[in-house]
Amino acid sequence: MPAGLNIAALSARTGVAPDTLRKWEQRYSILQPSRTPGGQRRYDERDVARVEWLRERLDEGYRISEAATLLGAALEPARTKDDLLGALLTSVDRREAGDVGIRLDQAFALNGVEATLEGVVRPLLEHVGERWASGDLDVADEHLISEAVRARLGYLLGDVGGGVRGVAVLACAPGERHELGLMMATIALRRDGWKVFYLGADTPVDAALALARRVEAQFLGWSLSSSRHGDALAPVGDIELVVGGTGATPELAGRLNATRAQDALPEMVASLRMFSA
Repeated sequence: MPAGLNIAALSARTGVAPDTLRKWEQRYSILQPSRTPGGQRRYDERDVARVEWLRERLDEGYRISEAATLLGAALEPARTKDDLLGALLTSVDRREAGDVGIRLDQAFALNGVEATLEGVVRPLLEHVGERWASGDLDVADEHLISEAVRARLGYLLGDVGGGVRGVAVLACAPGERHELGLMMATIALRRDGWKVFYLGADTPVDAALALARRVEAQFLGWSLSSSRHGDALAPVGDIELVVGGTGATPELAGRLNATRAQDALPEMVASLRMFSA
């Protein structure tokens, strides 16, 4: 006979009534019990953890349908930011791009935007980059994981922002295709009160400058992962320039007479307030 808890024992452990547990199982497939030879359900510690996680979300004001969607059908629940980051890295190592998306949804819901961007998304992308550079992650898997991140960040990019602090234009330098860091910077600045025009990957210099002048931006920010993408950039007399990303070397910033953005998002946001209108 399979070891485990019957539904009465599961109810006693979690504080959720048996009838409610049965409804959750039937409607949302949140429990995956084993069966005795006689067909009786038996629940394990994973089921206990999932029910407790759902109960916590209900206490926070989620509806059960929302909480069940957020949990996902086949995931071990994670309660803390560190737990979520660890689970995400495990999903990357297992090449489970679908789980990455669900874990990110959980992280944003449970920890908020700022904490998730800096404490979860940034280290996740660093891990993916290291795995790709070492050859442990092929191009297809890297793209799948990056697209899962991009989809979540794209959802947060919908609002241009109010412009309380001023106006900024952000773009990837010509030839630069890696835009996830720029997306994170855009979200962080908008939440700090900036009206940010996001131009994305591989932006022509003339187009970015024209927009920055038209909207009277306080600064134009260039993102680049390699310093070679800075070759197309030149100093500009009438617009403040900011450079960021792993390719934004002090030498490049000096050549452009530009401000070099801090790597950590909170420090970056704080330092760019000096350009406030």
